[in-house]
Amino acid sequence: MKRGRYLPILALAFGALACATATLPARAGAEQEIECFSNDLDAKIRGCTALLERGNLTPDERASLYANRALALSMKSWYAEAIKDYDRSLALQPNAPIPLNNRAWAYFRWGKPADGQADVEKSIALDPTSGASYDTRAHIRQALGNPPGAIADYRLAMRFGGERMVKMYQCGLTDHGLYKGPQDGIINPELDQALEKCSADRTCDPLPANEECRIGTS
Repeated sequence: MKRGRYLPILALAFGALACATATLPARAGAEQEIECFSNDLDAKIRGCTALLERGNLTPDERASLYANRALALSMKSWYAEAIKDYDRSLALQPNAPIPLNNRAWAYFRWGKPADGQADVEKSIALDPTSGASYDTRAHIRQALGNPPGAIADYRLAMRFGGERMVKMYQCGLTDHGLYKGPQDGIINPELDQALEKCSADRTCDPLPANEECRIGTS
């Protein structure tokens, strides 16, 4: 994506931790910019929509705005609408790894994990150091009944996602009662064993379900 002003945004509807970034349109109105790149989901949708209605955007700017609005829609669990926006964004920037990963996560959260496989594979091919993309693929593999593939990807997610990803898993697996060790962001055998158990259960998600747990890992 183009360099310029960026706002970090959590991908995947508070799922895998991809730290997505969006390019701020250079010629957009200040108020709409603030809303589009705020943490308020309704404001984000409203602001991005207003900016998209402008006629003086470059294709890259438009792609960024679609991806940012899609993220907000996905975080509100409006997956069909989110995927439409990801489609629009990726039609303009087909090799953007973050929107590819986020669309894969939206499919997963929508209950259609197989539909996200091609996206996450392409995202990893484009950025093989993305912890978030490995987490997304791990979730998809787990949902499709591939525990060995899932645990392999969860390990890669920790390797490339670093301390924050490890803390997320420690927090989430503590919630499931599978992990009783420290939440220090350091990989340990107990955490690995807990992830392996979780990977074998399609109903288990190693990511934390509640916001308080997430705040403690930020």
